[in-house]
Amino acid sequence: MEIARYAIRHPVNVWLLILACLVGGVFAYFNLERLEDPEFTIKEAVVTTIYPGASAEQVEREVSDVLESAVQQLTQLKQVRTTSRPGYSELRVEILERYSSEEIPQIWDELRRKINDTAPSLPPGAQAPVVNDDFGDVFGLYYAMTGDGLTRTELHEAAKTLRRGLLPVEGVGKIEIAGAIEERFVVEIPQARLAALRIAPEEIAGALADAETELHAGGLRSEDLYLRVAPGGAFDTLQALRTLPVGRGDARVTLGDIAQIRREFAERPAQIIRHDGREALTIGVAGLPSVNIVDVGKAVDAALARLEPTLPLGVELHPVYQQADVVDAAVTSFAINVAMSLGIVIGVLCLVMGWRAGVIIGSVLLLTVGGTLLAMYLLGLQLERVSLAALVIAMGMLVDNAVVICDGMQVRLRQGHSAMRAARESVRLTQWSLLGATIIGILAFAGIGLSQDTTGEFLFSLFSVILISLLLSWVLAITVVPLLGYWWLASKDARERDDEDGRDGDGDAGDSPYRGRFYDRFRGVLDARLGRAGLTVTLATLLTIGCVVGFGFLPQSFFPPASTPMAFVDINTRQGSDIRATDAAVREVEDYLADAFPEVRSRVAFVGQGASRFMLTYAPAMPDSAFAQVILLVDDADVLEDMLTRLNREAGERFPELRVHAARLMFGGASEARVEARFSGPSGETLREIAARAEAIFRDTPMLENVHHDWGERELVLRPRLDLQRMAEAGLGRQDIAQALTMATEGVPLAVLREGDAQRQVLLRAPDDERPAPEGLLDRLAWSAGATAYVPIAQVADRVDVVQEDAAIQRRDRVRTIAVQAEPVVGVEASDAHADIREAIEAMPLPPGYTLTWGGEFESSGDAQTALMRTLLLPYLGMILVTVLLFSRVRQPVVIWLVVPMSICGVTIGLAISGQPFGFVALLGLLSLTGLLLKNAIVLVEEIDRRMAGGGNGRAAIVEATTSRLVPVTMAAGTTVLGMVPLLFDDLFASLAVTIMGGLAFATVLTLVVVPCLYLLVFKVPRDDDRRTEEARA
Repeated sequence: MEIARYAIRHPVNVWLLILACLVGGVFAYFNLERLEDPEFTIKEAVVTTIYPGASAEQVEREVSDVLESAVQQLTQLKQVRTTSRPGYSELRVEILERYSSEEIPQIWDELRRKINDTAPSLPPGAQAPVVNDDFGDVFGLYYAMTGDGLTRTELHEAAKTLRRGLLPVEGVGKIEIAGAIEERFVVEIPQARLAALRIAPEEIAGALADAETELHAGGLRSEDLYLRVAPGGAFDTLQALRTLPVGRGDARVTLGDIAQIRREFAERPAQIIRHDGREALTIGVAGLPSVNIVDVGKAVDAALARLEPTLPLGVELHPVYQQADVVDAAVTSFAINVAMSLGIVIGVLCLVMGWRAGVIIGSVLLLTVGGTLLAMYLLGLQLERVSLAALVIAMGMLVDNAVVICDGMQVRLRQGHSAMRAARESVRLTQWSLLGATIIGILAFAGIGLSQDTTGEFLFSLFSVILISLLLSWVLAITVVPLLGYWWLASKDARERDDEDGRDGDGDAGDSPYRGRFYDRFRGVLDARLGRAGLTVTLATLLTIGCVVGFGFLPQSFFPPASTPMAFVDINTRQGSDIRATDAAVREVEDYLADAFPEVRSRVAFVGQGASRFMLTYAPAMPDSAFAQVILLVDDADVLEDMLTRLNREAGERFPELRVHAARLMFGGASEARVEARFSGPSGETLREIAARAEAIFRDTPMLENVHHDWGERELVLRPRLDLQRMAEAGLGRQDIAQALTMATEGVPLAVLREGDAQRQVLLRAPDDERPAPEGLLDRLAWSAGATAYVPIAQVADRVDVVQEDAAIQRRDRVRTIAVQAEPVVGVEASDAHADIREAIEAMPLPPGYTLTWGGEFESSGDAQTALMRTLLLPYLGMILVTVLLFSRVRQPVVIWLVVPMSICGVTIGLAISGQPFGFVALLGLLSLTGLLLKNAIVLVEEIDRRMAGGGNGRAAIVEATTSRLVPVTMAAGTTVLGMVPLLFDDLFASLAVTIMGGLAFATVLTLVVVPCLYLLVFKVPRDDDRRTEEARA
């Protein structure tokens, strides 16, 4: 079946296709799910275990090592990273990239089973391990709540009111409140009074437990009713707590008689949050999976407007991040970019090919975009950063097929063919080569789609959209273009003439449609180059070699920084610092930020841990009392570079006792540090010595700042020296000593008091005037159950030693590992800083059994590129196979593929001029460039073959064939290059745009000049006068 004839003879079917693309595209545009970033699976789970009282080394030996043995049994395991802190073990379990998101829940179930099976092997006192794999929630609607004149409790209640009101909103999946400081009841009893009454802490705890327990006492019948008997617990108010009877016999008293009982907030909260210096909570709203976050944002805004009058006076809600607004702006920008690209493409086509051809090709482009949106909707793809960019990337490529068909029709109509014959021949002669070239273009992006690592998953929609749109562009080119061209390009006379009317072939040189100053000048240039084909190819090869050398001097990066108008200031105090001391230091930094940087619109400080995950590429910091993070919000991201440069320089001078570093958000996820050298070995002391030497090298280069290692400083520990013999004589155990000291410091948990929907912990603690300094610990009394009396701790302990212990021990795959980390100064690429220190670090002598591994961006980029390269073999074999099948010969594919390496010339020149670094996204552009170059070369070589097979005269046939493909090749390349212009202003894809624009622009020259020269050399085409001489002799 001839497709063009069918399309023209059955226009209703084609118009149905046009209608489906138009209407379906509009419908899909307004109904596609919209997100900021593509969803990708975080293939990592965290196993945490609490082991109270144990040192970091004990936790490592008795908990972490045991759990690592269980985790290592997972066949899907990629690596396990372990942090052992005093009383706390954390395992980060990462699985191999090849496992899909559908398989991951089952893997986590297997992990839980192995951890649960191992839990009985943990030491007494260690709590049950907890496996957390819930990293998928992104609280894209993120607010800070303040309340002038409100207590912490009132502010928290207001936040809970908002949560109750927002949870029923359609599309809302989860709401998280953070920053609420725990409120509890403190029972303070002087130890002398406890000793006089001989009341043990356990007696008070037992009385509280009995009072708080809800009991069931059956039921009885009363006439027709059954009445349930429930002895109510009186332990539900502060007054009930004061009247609670404790003690034995005649010594029985109420708790209020011997204790001061009050309500207070935790002295050492887990997290402290402030907004512009005022105490705050944060409220994060996460949408359900597969929802349009823009619609969710509008619904949440409406609900907040409805709920606001119900909140106490003084409550203010401050947006920190509004993903809905970001996505809405991105989609609007996409529409503008599409309009710009469409206008540019149509404008260029109208100028070069005439307005009728420009309108036809522009219509096909618009239909292709609409059909692609419809296919995305049907396949469940989303409108997000990557898929939107893919549509813009594809914009220029989508006209390639239509340009070839349309140009063929125009040429044949000028040669006198009938409209039907022009359409038929244009499609019949090129449809399969265009399909092959389209498949090659798709295969060029296939490495992205097949890559199984997180980066590949993040960019998967790029391949999906390219696949859909390019295939659809081919279908529309061979159906819609012939129909529209039949009616708009051909005259009435050409349409009415019989199908077979008109001359066959393309005519001879005398009636060639490729006449004019432009074509004649091109013929002259090409003929001259063909006359010196060997020299031309040699010069192109030398230029390629030079550009390959120059490519090595281009700046390298992994992913670029985002233009999100915010910065993150990380603040680290001395390891082991009390969170209150950290908070005091952060307040000083906040004051400095407020005074020194008026461009900061607002700031949110998080002390003790990071913010909730409010965007997918943000990695929240884990709990650490010595850590804080301040998020700075600005109106214009352009001010960030200068601001951060100054901030990092001044902060080190103003706060020498702190480690302060500010940075922007990076695409592609955040690593712990952008430059990192990891040393592994058995001894912690040796690792610290090696790290100190490495840190000195890091500090020697001006390219790095914020130099540190991840073990931190050792912390001070008070260790009472107990005499076990005297403890046994006094009837005391170590647990009794620990309880007495806990009562004197943090307080002993006794019970939980319920207040409404809240649960308040009840602590037994010494009064403030009895809470000792370190040297007074031995003055405390410990309850001896054997003696039924309190015994001074000094009776069983000699002294309190002050010792240093590791605050953290890091391991990777069960081997102790210390990471020396740093950040490049603003304006310096991590790859350049890494190259500056690499030789010195690798030259460091290491003891036997110790190894060096590079981390940071060097590792992340290497992993991503390795995963991509592993998937390239099949697509490239596919491209080679398609090229061979198209020609059923070998020499033509050789000619075409010899030009591919030369595309590096345009890439090097483009990146050098633009100043863009060569990163992972630019690498994708370089790989994609192969397909774009091959598409144009295939069209040209096929035309040369056809001319030569038709009896063309040697070099003249090559010149005429190349001239006939001048417009299609230049238009295909030109529209692709110009269609990329909007991406030059995109943070993530600017380097890809430059790579393709520079590479393709230069590759067009290669296609039109070097490919004919290579063809002449490979096929040994004789000069025209040589051929005429041979024919005369014959």
